[in-house]
Parts: sequence; structure tokens; C-alpha cells
Amino acid sequence: MIDYQFPLALSDIIANERQLLSSCEDGQLMQGPDSVRFLVLHCSATRSDRDYPVEQLLRDHRARGFRTVGYHFYLRRDGTLTQHRRLLEVGAHARPYNRCSIGICYEGGLDPQGRPADTRTPAQRHCLRQLLGRLRALFPQARIVGHRDLPGATPKSCPCFDAAAEVANGWL
Repeated sequence: MIDYQFPLALSDIIANERQLLSSCEDGQLMQGPDSVRFLVLHCSATRSDRDYPVEQLLRDHRARGFRTVGYHFYLRRDGTLTQHRRLLEVGAHARPYNRCSIGICYEGGLDPQGRPADTRTPAQRHCLRQLLGRLRALFPQARIVGHRDLPGATPKSCPCFDAAAEVANGWL
């Protein structure tokens, strides 16, 4: 069972979010808040008609040699958001951009036949907009990008929607 929770609850008011960012934590950390250049959107590349719970995500990432989930945040189809890495902890989601990015993954990305598709639910879209709003406030210099949009990234469809177009249109 994962016991990490999003420390900046969207319904709570945090007195000093910058102080949370600068606190020293275990694990490899980024240089500081200003080093976050990208908010990278991912999909789990799982079929939209099948569950992919956090516990399975953790097992899969540990099988790949990670100590925990590589993403900072994971967004389930019902809109449940869990945090798996501290905000300034180096992720394992978009090599070679892990030291300057925060990884956000939504459950899905494949249609029932296994083809890439934008399978985000209304609950996921709503929660993603809220999360990105909070992260933009903390990291105003960071660009929102899809994994596939990072220069030199492994060619893939992830996050299975056009993140750049959604940002340009104000949807994200």
C-alpha cells in the first residue's frame, strides 16, 4: 500500500509552499525550485477498459530497478491523485530530463484494442488542470510538455494527446 499523499492538498491552504520546496529530504534532489524547467505529462500506456492501480504501477517500476514509482504524481481514472516523489526529488520518467522536471502520469492512454488514444476521463482532466495550476504557481518558469515533445526523447505516443495544443488553447 502506498502511503504517500499529495502534500499540497488542492482543498487546503498551505501557508508557505516555497518553504516545503526548500526543505531537505532524503534521496537525490534537484538544485532548487528554479531548476524545474518542465512539467512532463505521461500516460501509463494501459488499456482504458482495465484498471492499473498504484500497487501494480509500483510493482512494475520496481521490476525495472526503480526504488519507487518513477513519476512524481499518478492520476487514476476516478480522479484520485497520489504523490510518489517529493517535488524536488529527481524522478525516473524522462531521461535525460529527470533532473529538471516533474513527471505526471495519468492512468490510461490506450483504447480497449490497445491503440494510443486520449482516454482521460472528465475527473482526470479536472484534477490535472488543478494540479498543473498549483505546480505552475510553484514553478512559473516550467513548461508543460508531453513526454513525446521533449527533444531527444524516445519516440513514442506518450501522453497520447497533444499537450502543446491543449496548453496553447488554455485547456491545460
